Amino acid sequence: MKLEGQVRIPSGCAIAAVISKDGNRMSGEMITNAMKPMHDRSNGLGGGFAGYGIYPEYKEFYALHFFFNDRTSRKDCEVFLKERFEIVKSEVIPTRKIPAITDEPIIWRYFVSPLKSVLASLQLDEKEFVARTVMKINTESNGAYVFSSGKNMGAFKAVGFPEDVGVFYKLDEYKGYSWTSHGRYPTNTPGWWGGAHPFTLLDYSIVHNGEISSYDANRRFIEMFGYKCNLQTDTEVITYIIDHLLRKQGLSLEEAASVIAAPFWSTIESKPEEERKKLTYLRKVFSSLLITGPFSIVLGFNGGLMALNDRLKLRSMVVGEKDDKVFIASEEAAIRVMEPNAENIYAPAGGEPVIVRVKEGKF
Repeated sequence: MKLEGQVRIPSGCAIAAVISKDGNRMSGEMITNAMKPMHDRSNGLGGGFAGYGIYPEYKEFYALHFFFNDRTSRKDCEVFLKERFEIVKSEVIPTRKIPAITDEPIIWRYFVSPLKSVLASLQLDEKEFVARTVMKINTESNGAYVFSSGKNMGAFKAVGFPEDVGVFYKLDEYKGYSWTSHGRYPTNTPGWWGGAHPFTLLDYSIVHNGEISSYDANRRFIEMFGYKCNLQTDTEVITYIIDHLLRKQGLSLEEAASVIAAPFWSTIESKPEEERKKLTYLRKVFSSLLITGPFSIVLGFNGGLMALNDRLKLRSMVVGEKDDKVFIASEEAAIRVMEPNAENIYAPAGGEPVIVRVKEGKF
């Protein structure tokens, strides 16, 4: 009989997150170390992080993080960007050469502001303009991929184990009030730099443990609204669903959770009348955005986090807290690395969103 640690479990993947409700900025080294005890939940084909509050000196500008295949791709993309944005800073993203991370593309970032003349001519608001630009680059550009596009936040990801990815990107030199992380165990999609988590659009980022059996239905629906799923993994669609529900449809986080992890009809029927009416409306109007299959996800956004299990709770996720911090992870061991004295450790129920916000004015 094989012992624990000798068997690979395909339902692996590791997620972890931390947020300071007081807006205190924490080194990225904390979240990097949190991934170490969950090493065996990954297989080295993808790791990544998202940090919020990491660019205070450029907080009014969109931080575009790029992978480029070569120098020509970068030069061509810069020409395109200059037609649409004011570029206030352009630089290579600092990395640390380590044996565990190889075959890296050119990794670059631009801090940009949309040109007002272009916004006026297209009659678009800033966020919609940036979102459309990201979709256009990732769909049409040859050798260029935007993997982060929010304000005062950034994603950092690669092919490798997450604890190595954190060292590679020098996350110990960044400070943020919120961090999310992911260690990947892909089961039916390739391991490549663009396919590592988090997946982002604007300030939304998603890390995900699980598999989406409703992917095709979700993808076909969301692509009717201008989103393009071309990154060869099912998780990408969750980010676009979140953006559509929150930014475009104006739903609350709680309502969005009731769409993607909708209660069973029998549960809805047992609710008080007003709640029953609302849940029925959400299930009927957004039926194609119900995500089926096992999942635990953490959504990062400017000013907060939301953690959510599928409604049957088929993937592990625990939550803890200490002082002003809230911790989320696939395993309690990861929380104990971040805070050995964490309190109130519990596992949220299936379909029960855990929403944590930074206090107003603190970020």
